[in-house]
Amino acid sequence: MVPLANLVAFALVAIPIILLPGPSVLFIIGRSLSLGRVGGLVSVVGNAIGGLVVVAAVAFGVGYVIAQSVVLFTIVKIAGAAYLVYLGIQAIRHRRAGMDARAAAPAHAKPGRLLVQGVIVGVSNPKTIVFFIAVLPQFVDYHSGAIPLQLLVLGTLFVLIALATDSVWALAAGIARDWFARSPRRISVLGATGGAAMIGLGVGSLFVGHGKD
Repeated sequence: MVPLANLVAFALVAIPIILLPGPSVLFIIGRSLSLGRVGGLVSVVGNAIGGLVVVAAVAFGVGYVIAQSVVLFTIVKIAGAAYLVYLGIQAIRHRRAGMDARAAAPAHAKPGRLLVQGVIVGVSNPKTIVFFIAVLPQFVDYHSGAIPLQLLVLGTLFVLIALATDSVWALAAGIARDWFARSPRRISVLGATGGAAMIGLGVGSLFVGHGKD
């Protein structure tokens, strides 16, 4: 297992990185602004599940192969960017569905669908793959053996911390949306803003450098 000192050191490194608004945080905020707190929180859970998939892939070598292959890395990057742009467009198209904050969630905001979308975004985030490959091995105790298990533990710790902090972002953005919801026009604009943020995030992710750069 990972020594306690290594876990503490890794947590101290991970927390500032997680707290700094990045792709995951912007995605969650965009979802909360477009769909409200429930939509944001479900997206947080989905994104975390996607992160755990990446952790497992990195721990067992798949992530390393992707990071070392320009072609595979580019495919993952483009697919993830295209999906974020798609979600942003959908948010803009359905922005009027959330005008009444007391109304039932629109059809495109079903929890199961939001969960799956969050998982896809989490899995297709190339920055996560590169980060785990570059940082996790630095906190592994190679004398203890069971390297994949240690990588899994460290990665899971990162995801759990992110789950907690991303939930705070989702709730804060959801509260802001509820305030804007007092005006139908403002909530429509806010939903479009959340969609535009996801489109911008998708386009920006295309400029993520390859791990070998």
